[in-house]
Amino acid sequence: MYEEFKTSRGYAHPYGATSFQKGINFALFSKHADHVSLCLFPPGQTSPICEIPLNPQLNKTGDVWHIFVDELPFDYCYGFRVSGPYDPKHGHRFDNHAILLDPYAKHISSPSHWGQGRACGTHYPYHATVHPDEYFDWGKDTHPRIPSRDLIIYEMHVRGFTQDPSSKVNNRGTFLGIIEKISHLKELGVNAVELMPIHEFNELENVLKNPQTQENLFNYWGYSTVNFFTPMARYGTGNQYAITEFKALVKELHAQGIEVILDVVYNHTAEGNDNGPTLSFKGFENSVYYMLGPDGVYYNFSGCGNTFNCNNPVNRALILESLRYWVTETHVDGFRFDLASILTRASDGTPLNNPPLIEAISYDPVLADTKFIAEAWDAGGLYQVGSFPSKTWADWNGRYRDDVRSFIKGTDNSCGRFATRISGSEDLYGKDKLPSHSINFITSHDGFTLADLVSYNEKHNQANGEENRDGDNNNLSWNCGEEGPTTHPEILTLRERQRKNFHVALMVSQGIPMLLMGDEYGHTKGGNNNTWGHDSRINWFQWDTLEQNSSFYRFYKMMITFRRSHPILTRSRFLGPNDITWHGTTAQPVIWGSKDRFIACTIPDSLYNYSLYIAFNAFHDEITIQLPKSKTPWLRLVYTPLPSPEEIVNEEDASELSSDSFTMAPYSSLILKSFDT
Repeated sequence: MYEEFKTSRGYAHPYGATSFQKGINFALFSKHADHVSLCLFPPGQTSPICEIPLNPQLNKTGDVWHIFVDELPFDYCYGFRVSGPYDPKHGHRFDNHAILLDPYAKHISSPSHWGQGRACGTHYPYHATVHPDEYFDWGKDTHPRIPSRDLIIYEMHVRGFTQDPSSKVNNRGTFLGIIEKISHLKELGVNAVELMPIHEFNELENVLKNPQTQENLFNYWGYSTVNFFTPMARYGTGNQYAITEFKALVKELHAQGIEVILDVVYNHTAEGNDNGPTLSFKGFENSVYYMLGPDGVYYNFSGCGNTFNCNNPVNRALILESLRYWVTETHVDGFRFDLASILTRASDGTPLNNPPLIEAISYDPVLADTKFIAEAWDAGGLYQVGSFPSKTWADWNGRYRDDVRSFIKGTDNSCGRFATRISGSEDLYGKDKLPSHSINFITSHDGFTLADLVSYNEKHNQANGEENRDGDNNNLSWNCGEEGPTTHPEILTLRERQRKNFHVALMVSQGIPMLLMGDEYGHTKGGNNNTWGHDSRINWFQWDTLEQNSSFYRFYKMMITFRRSHPILTRSRFLGPNDITWHGTTAQPVIWGSKDRFIACTIPDSLYNYSLYIAFNAFHDEITIQLPKSKTPWLRLVYTPLPSPEEIVNEEDASELSSDSFTMAPYSSLILKSFDT
C-alpha cells in the first residue's frame, strides 16, 4: 500500500522527522540494523496502514537511515520497524515485532487523560506525529536572567500543584493550572520554579498496589523518561496542546519575573533492564544507547534497571540537541540533572575527570546563559558534591541538608559543620567555585517534608507496597517527643518552632535556597519518605489547609522577604575574616566543643551601614548570651519562640533591646539588627 506515497532518498541530517515544503524527511541512527521500515499510521489508527522499507544502498549514509516522503499529511503518525541480530551477550536486542518511537520525536500520540497511559506489553505503545510545531506568539518574552546568587527556587510537581479540588482552578493538574496559581508563587516570594520531570513518561508503569487501600499505585513523580523532546501529554488539556500550553506557562512565569528550571532525567530511560519493554532506544541500538557489561548485562548506576551511555558521541549529541530544543523552543532558563554523576561516567562506568558531555553542555554557545544544577551523586555510589567536574554547574548540596538537620535537632559535634554550611560550604566549593554553586535545601520531593521532619523519627512507607523496605533510613529527623500525629500542646508548639528554625537557617545561608512545594503550609505525608507512587492528597498541594496554617505561612513568607532585602546574605564570594565573626554565648570568638548547641555570628554590611546578629540555640535548656557591642541598640526582628505575629516583624515594628544580654529559649533562633551610624 505504500506505493501511494512518493518517496526519495532523503537526508541524513537532522535526525527525526523534519518538515519541508514538499514533504517530510525521516532520519534515524542504527549501526547494526539489517533492515529498517518506516511505519505510517492514519489519524486515530493503532496499527500501521503501510510500511515503507528503506533500501540500505539508497536510504543509508554511514550509520544513519533516511527517507523523504512527499506530501505526507501532517496528522499522520509514524514509527520504525528495525530488524537486526538478537544477541544480548553482545548487546544486541533487535525485535522486528516492535514498532519503535523515534528518539528525536517532537510530538507523540499519547493519551490526554491521566491514568490512561500506555500498556508497555504491546508491540508499539508509542508512535510519533509528523506535524510541525504550531506558531506560538512569544511577544516580548525574555529570559529574566536572575543572578544565581539571588535565586530562591521552589521545587514543584506539575500535577500535584493544582490537582486537588481545593485548588479551584479550571484546569487541574496541568500547565495551565499552574498559570492560575502564579499569584501564590509571587506572594511567597520565590523567583524560580524547578519542575519535576515533564518529559513524556508512563504513569501506569508502577505495578504495585497500596496494601492499605488496594488502590493501584502510579509512577507519579515521572523519573522514567520515554522521550527527551516531548512534554508529558497528560500535563496538557489535550495531547496536541501540551507543548503550546507549556510555552504559555513559561511565558507567563517570565512576565512575573520567575525563571523555569526543568528536572531532567538523562541517566536512564523507561525501558528498564532485560525484562523491560522495547519502546525506542533498546530497539534501535541497545549496545550504543545503554551502558553494558562484558556479558551484555545492563549496568544499573541509576537504580532503575538501565543506565544511559551518556558520554557516547551519539548519545551526547542527542542530549545536547534535547537541551537546545527546550531552551530555544520553550524558553526555559535552566536544568536540574537527576543523578548527574552518571553523566560523568565512561561507557564501562568508570568516572571521567573531564567528561565530554559535561564539557559540551557547559560550553555550548546556545546554552551559554542557561543555569545547570547537578544532583551530584548516583545509585552506584559516586558522590561528587563540591567536586562535580564543571566550574559552571551548581550542586544539590546534600551535605548542607544533613548538617543543618543534625544541628537543629541537637546532635553532638555539629556546630562547626553547621557554621560551615550556612556560610556557603567553602570546604566543598572554595576551590575555583562560589557560594552560588551550592543549592541549599533541607527538604525535597525525595524524603520527609518539613512538617514530617519534626514529627517522625522513622519512615512510615507501608502504603508504598514494599513492606517499608523502600526509602532512606537515615532521615536525621526528630519527632519532638511523640511519633506522628499528636494533640499534646507543648509538642505541637515545639514542632512549629523547629520548622521555623529550619527555615531561618535556610534563609540566612550563603548559597541558593531551594524550597519544597507544600512546606509553606505544613504539608505532611504521614511519615512516608518515598511517595513516588501516590497520586493522591499525600502528594497534592492541599489549598484548603493554608488558612489553618496561616501563622506559619506568614512567617515563611516574611523570612523569604527578609533574605531578599538583605544582600549580605547573597554574596558573590565566600565570607572573609572581615565579613563575619562567630560567637559563643559571649561576644568573644569561639571554638566549639563536641557538646555545644549554641552558635551565633555577626555579619556587617559596610555598604548600608548595618550589622546582623544571627543566633541558634539547639539545646534543650535556655541560654543567656552576651550580645556584641553596637553603636545603636539592637532591634529584634526574628525570635522563633514568640507567638505569631510577634516572632517576625518588619524593621519599623521591631523593638529595641534594653540590655547587652539576652536569654534564648530552648530550640530557638534569633535575628537582631543594629546600625553602625
